[in-house]
Amino acid sequence: MNSQLCTRRPATADLPIRPGEPMQIAAGVWRLTCRNPGAMTGPGTNSYLIDACGTWTVIDPGPMHPEHVQALCAAAAGPIGQILVTHSHPDHSPAAVALRALTGARLLGRSGAHARGHDRTFVPDQELSDGQSVPLGPGTVLRVIHTPGHAANHLCYLLAPLRLLFTGDHIIQGSTVVIDPPDGNMSDYFASLERLLREDLAVLAPGHGTLIEQPHAALRALIAHRLQREAQVLAALCTGRPASLSELVDRVYRDLPATLHRLAERSVLAHLLRLEAAGCARRYRGRWRS
Repeated sequence: MNSQLCTRRPATADLPIRPGEPMQIAAGVWRLTCRNPGAMTGPGTNSYLIDACGTWTVIDPGPMHPEHVQALCAAAAGPIGQILVTHSHPDHSPAAVALRALTGARLLGRSGAHARGHDRTFVPDQELSDGQSVPLGPGTVLRVIHTPGHAANHLCYLLAPLRLLFTGDHIIQGSTVVIDPPDGNMSDYFASLERLLREDLAVLAPGHGTLIEQPHAALRALIAHRLQREAQVLAALCTGRPASLSELVDRVYRDLPATLHRLAERSVLAHLLRLEAAGCARRYRGRWRS
């Protein structure tokens, strides 16, 4: 692979996911999907490689799969100088340590704010802040956008010349993400989605699934879906006596398989905490009422 970012070709959104196979999605940008399919990862975690005129950057090296780490090294047609992580969940960052050991690359991102659910091996050499520019190569930078919600340390990265946003788990293709308090915060998630509506975007490169065209329409659809779910939670609070989380899940997610109830409880809790902050819900001894 030797196509360079300097050619500025737009992103190609209709490429299918083929785990283990590097696929060029735009000028100087490749997607390599890890072979870790599952209920929470879809077809697998997407890693991205950027060639900025011979200088290579990896975004989200993925879980600790030795085969995937070797594939990332093989996909880069030059030295990998830095590894960026959108957030430190175990399907996005653990391979960073192994990839750095092989390449000497620097690790960039933000440390996890909470221990539960985070990869504690990820310790960035540089903590990134909102609005910061990360140089990739001659004349090319990524702009850091702090997008808490799914995780407090979540970052998106904007490749401005292509109007291409690497979204990690903030926005994924074909599904919504889990907002799991206390690290996940529904109010922060809404605010982060609204913020991205103000960005000049052409395509989204998510952590799971294919590229997403018409980013602003996708963002508005996500906001509308979450608001609809929140209205359902509020309606469920108004149906009678105070209810527990599990009772509210039964009311809101009537056809959900029992195996997914724990995740649904976390999502309902995130909405309840947002409603509580707004004065629309109250809790007492583990039960909730409007």
